[in-house]
Amino acid sequence: MRLERIRDRDERPGLRPFEANFLRLMDKLTNGAHIEINSTGTTLLYNPGIIVGGKTTHDCGLGRGIGYFIEGVLPLCLFAKKDVQLTLRGVTNDNVDLSVDAIRGVLLPTLISSFALHDTSPKLDLKIKKRGAPPGGGGEVVFTVPIVKTLNSMNRVELGFIKRIRGIAYSTRVSPQISNRMVTSARSLLNHFVPDVFVYTDHYKGDESGKSPGFGVCLMAETTNKIIIMSEKMAEGGVLPEDLGLECARLLCEEISKKGCVDTSCQSILLLLMVLTGENVSKLKLGKLSPYTIQYLRNLKTYFGIVFKVVPDRTDGTIMVSCFGTGFTNFSRSVR
Repeated sequence: MRLERIRDRDERPGLRPFEANFLRLMDKLTNGAHIEINSTGTTLLYNPGIIVGGKTTHDCGLGRGIGYFIEGVLPLCLFAKKDVQLTLRGVTNDNVDLSVDAIRGVLLPTLISSFALHDTSPKLDLKIKKRGAPPGGGGEVVFTVPIVKTLNSMNRVELGFIKRIRGIAYSTRVSPQISNRMVTSARSLLNHFVPDVFVYTDHYKGDESGKSPGFGVCLMAETTNKIIIMSEKMAEGGVLPEDLGLECARLLCEEISKKGCVDTSCQSILLLLMVLTGENVSKLKLGKLSPYTIQYLRNLKTYFGIVFKVVPDRTDGTIMVSCFGTGFTNFSRSVR
């Protein structure tokens, strides 16, 4: 694969440092891959190798959050030769990428229920060892991914009713009362709609608190059909904890109003895994498509030749997408 003219008209042309860092992680996870980058960084030649997996430790740097790297390698690790155990260090929470809380509480349970990954060993899991807020980072997580032979098709079309709301308010190198203030403000809005609201507080101190102070909140609404909708927000620019908790609660209400069976931030990875399922039809009900998801659908057509059937429902503003899986099979895994 050859990518040319990468940001060639930008003031800072070429690959960004975090993108080169992601390529280094890919090199660690594979065997036989060949990567060439020209002197300006505007041309990349990548010949993929075999996805080996195994135990790997990687420093993600400070340019992007750990969630950026996990989103990129998760679909690949499922089809590795050996089970993957990644120890990743860097920024665990920010307002750009999926936080480790959203991945652990929303994305992974969604993948497990959608593609029937309940009985895998080891389990698809993420453990937070240290939190790292920007700009200093210092966080550490252990990400475990089991290998599969093939992915089952998914059928995720009924949202159901909101039955409870859970969440986590975290803080590092600040007063523990900050988390309590975020919880109180978030519940002041959510308790008007759902009586079962519980937000945990998670305060880190010492070596586990990273290198920078910070705080934020991640809220998750679970429906009667075991679908989880999420919103998250991290403090920046001197915002008050009360304002942050209330804003995150409003974002959750907005996300629920879209009536999709997956929240906006997880749309793209589910669409990719739908393409990689066995030769069967997968269906997914989405809310409003984000610009990123729209471009992602174009990329899936370019690289896989898969065209999704898109049927909008004008009564509630949702969109039903379906596709026929490519029947992708893991030929690298060891025979047991």
